[in-house]
Amino acid sequence: MQDSLPSLDNLLIAPEANPVNTYSSPLTLDSTAIKPVAKSTHQTESFQAQPFGYEVPRSLEQSQKVEALRQTLDKHRGERQIVVLQDFPDPDALSSGWAYKLIAQKFDIQCDIVYAGTLSHQENIALVKLTSLPVQRWALPTLKSRDLSVYQGCALVDNQGTTCGLVPSLLQAGIPITVVIDHHSMQEDIKAEFVDIRPHTRATATILTQYLQAGLLKLDSNSSEHVKCATSLMHGLRSDTNALRQAQEEDFLAAAFLSRYYDAQLLNAVLQSSRSRQVMDVIERSLKNRIVQNNFSIAGVGYLRYDDRDAIPQAADFLVTEENVHTAVVYGIVHDEDEDLEVVVGSLRTNKITLDPDEFIKEAFGQDAQGRFFGGGRSQAGGFEIPLGFLSGFTESSEYAKMKWTVFDTQVKQKLLRLVNPEQHFPNGMN
Repeated sequence: MQDSLPSLDNLLIAPEANPVNTYSSPLTLDSTAIKPVAKSTHQTESFQAQPFGYEVPRSLEQSQKVEALRQTLDKHRGERQIVVLQDFPDPDALSSGWAYKLIAQKFDIQCDIVYAGTLSHQENIALVKLTSLPVQRWALPTLKSRDLSVYQGCALVDNQGTTCGLVPSLLQAGIPITVVIDHHSMQEDIKAEFVDIRPHTRATATILTQYLQAGLLKLDSNSSEHVKCATSLMHGLRSDTNALRQAQEEDFLAAAFLSRYYDAQLLNAVLQSSRSRQVMDVIERSLKNRIVQNNFSIAGVGYLRYDDRDAIPQAADFLVTEENVHTAVVYGIVHDEDEDLEVVVGSLRTNKITLDPDEFIKEAFGQDAQGRFFGGGRSQAGGFEIPLGFLSGFTESSEYAKMKWTVFDTQVKQKLLRLVNPEQHFPNGMN
């Protein structure tokens, strides 16, 4: 009986690619299973989701956020905004930025979606290519040649500016931060007209989908752009909830809404993109170099090219699946050839409910001289980036490169093991 039930992945990747009705019997949503929510002026409101036969609960705070965003966008009609994603955007960031752009267009606001880093994860590349997602790479060295005066505002989506190399230059150019929408823990005090930060929400795509449900933009299943954006949002939501395995009620409701518009075959094509050889090599290195202490798996993978840095989180995703491991941390030194800089880049993945990645990473690595944390996180995932400073830069001496890696590898392990195993910072055999 149990073998006949579909997996969570199959709920989203149906054999039939019908963007209008991807849920069919016996998976049809039963309107009687979701009870209407009584309106309360003190706690919750509800709104009628027209495509469904039931009311989707919306808290009073969410209703106020929707109205506040509506007023903010209406105030800036006719302007042009720059939507800034994290330097290495994931499906959640890419899809949420696109959804914001479409919503802003309804208020006669033109948006350019940009990022400063690179797309190296095979699924991210496939998502952008297959959906024609309107995102641009603005490498930091090219920023001097760009006319920033055409923008009257900046929107930070799926970030708070701490993971975006473009933000300091935009602020220096006098471009105000108009909107911040994110689901990561609060990183620092943000000065913006509109701020919607929900650390307990699994995906920023869920937040943007709720804006769509509330009517800020009416999706049209006959619009190719809307279908592709809905597909991207479904991928972003799925990606940040571990294929819905860590999804909450609001994520399932968002997925149910998107199911009427997304293209299952298109999403399937994105998910079937194969791993590159470079990614497989990094995963192999992480397996070879890992140490396991108190159910933590820690692995340094050495030097990586800038374009291969997305292999680090993929290796962490792999290591956390090992038996008797609840948390994996993978890191390496990434060389940015454009600026001849090197940074230690790391990713954390955990399935331990009581471990807060944001607190763990901040406690492990601390802050820089300006008081900015070297990393942070969200539910079950986190990352960090530490500049090498004076020791940064390419060298032809393999002996020196090996020595430099040994120093940073030892230092990162030491900082992690102080939290993982306080009684013994350096396990026997660590190198």
